[in-house]
Amino acid sequence: MQKLEKVISSRTKVRFQDSDPFNHLNNGKYIDYMMNAREDQIQEHYGLDLFDLARNKGIGWVVATNQISYINSAVTMEDLYMDSQLMNFSEKHLDVEIRMWNKNRTQLKAFLWVRFVQVNLKNQKVGTHSEELMELFGQVVLPVEQANFDARNQYWRRNAVQQEPVLV
Repeated sequence: MQKLEKVISSRTKVRFQDSDPFNHLNNGKYIDYMMNAREDQIQEHYGLDLFDLARNKGIGWVVATNQISYINSAVTMEDLYMDSQLMNFSEKHLDVEIRMWNKNRTQLKAFLWVRFVQVNLKNQKVGTHSEELMELFGQVVLPVEQANFDARNQYWRRNAVQQEPVLV
């Protein structure tokens, strides 16, 4: 069995149309960028195509809650590095952290906590994860030390700048 990465990543660029009059990424767009990155990452790294699962298996995930902390501004045309990880899961939900960094991962721009709930698209009710998905989630889960968002926010605000650029 192939060992799967627990922290998965991708790159993107801040687009002009997503910027506010101050040349910063619009606050609402941070979530869009992060959710799009996660969707791309799970397809690339885990082979999970959310549209295929919806179309062929009748399952999907909806956002039950999210919390975001804006730490440093992302600016127009800036190259970004996005990484994410599954922090926790159950038969009905997934807890994910998504981080937005500058291109060298030396400055954290923002991080997002999202709780996804699986939904059976045929009956529009909360569903349960298959054995196959539970096995995948068990392989890739990477819990964080902090028990709540505020503690994690304090952690990132103290530790979000690396001394040396990470070359990836």
